[in-house]
Amino acid sequence: MADDRPVLLDEYPVHQVPLSMKYVATSDRNAYDRCIFHVLDHEGRALLILGLGVYPNLGVIDAYATLRLGETLHAVRASDALRDDARTDLSVGPLRILVERPLRDFVLSCEAAPGDPEGLSYEINWTADFPALWEPHHLQRRGGRLTLEGRRFVQAGHCDGWIRVGGREIPVQGWTGTRDRSWGVRPVPGEEGGRFAEEHPTEGFHWIWCPVRFDDRFLMVIVQEDADGHRSLNDATLVRPGRRDRQLGWPQPEIGYRTGTRHPERALIHLGDVRKPMELEVEVLTSSPLALGAGYPPADDWQHGTWRGRGWTDRRTYDLTEPHPLAAFGVTDHAARFRLDGRVGHGIFEHGSIGRHDPSGFTGFDSVAP
Repeated sequence: MADDRPVLLDEYPVHQVPLSMKYVATSDRNAYDRCIFHVLDHEGRALLILGLGVYPNLGVIDAYATLRLGETLHAVRASDALRDDARTDLSVGPLRILVERPLRDFVLSCEAAPGDPEGLSYEINWTADFPALWEPHHLQRRGGRLTLEGRRFVQAGHCDGWIRVGGREIPVQGWTGTRDRSWGVRPVPGEEGGRFAEEHPTEGFHWIWCPVRFDDRFLMVIVQEDADGHRSLNDATLVRPGRRDRQLGWPQPEIGYRTGTRHPERALIHLGDVRKPMELEVEVLTSSPLALGAGYPPADDWQHGTWRGRGWTDRRTYDLTEPHPLAAFGVTDHAARFRLDGRVGHGIFEHGSIGRHDPSGFTGFDSVAP
């Protein structure tokens, strides 16, 4: 049988270049297309993070789910060879994302492991409450090479369903949901950095990605800064159904870190235009480092896009009372309660501060808050 046949998406008028939808219009090994979902209660008791990614030039599809419950992080990861139907059947091993109505309704599910009914499983209906919002076009270079280019959008909604783990069932009723979709080129482990990596080492990276759901509005804040505080990514946009999106200027964060760490316990983000300055108060409820279980760098047990063979599935737990040094050198998602202009909302305060960051007073990779 011939390997090169049209795939299901070739039936639809969605092509951008004269190629089958089986292929991407770049030979870059780091081409990717993936998503992340957050599901959180409003008291900080549980934070579920899950995602799925396709790496067409590596021939890999993978997915993950992590649940922070108390001081334990439960993780499920799966990876496989990329199938021709992977763009329409978003499933890997026990993990699945069903798009019932694009930009509106999703079913997120994880099957229990055979013979292990106490392992992590869930079925959750994720429903959008607000229209999706484009994030700023994301570009990063190292020397003369483009290392990251991503097109991204973000959305907020509510969630209903159930989560089972450790012999108990947790009802999910009206929890907050956020999600991000992105595609383009993004580094995957396994590539030699060469001259540009040697001559242009990373000095520092400071990042805030903050989607917040209120009852009647959605707020998105993004800040990315280099070691000297130069801002390479910036956004603060308020979405209100039926009204034009409101731009809230140049966000200025003040972060209160736990002594001896770079773990944020609270933050205040100054927003607004000259007509009405605003302050977004951030109260961290619980936290989940993306380098533990979720496959984000610098994870040492599995990272997105890496080939693990056909039908690979891994389940494990992490004791968060124990030290995990690598987690401090990655990004952490914090479920948080927010206050803005008299309203209370919930969402994610995603933060990473790695290496030198002059505005925060961090002088290097081993520098922490006093």
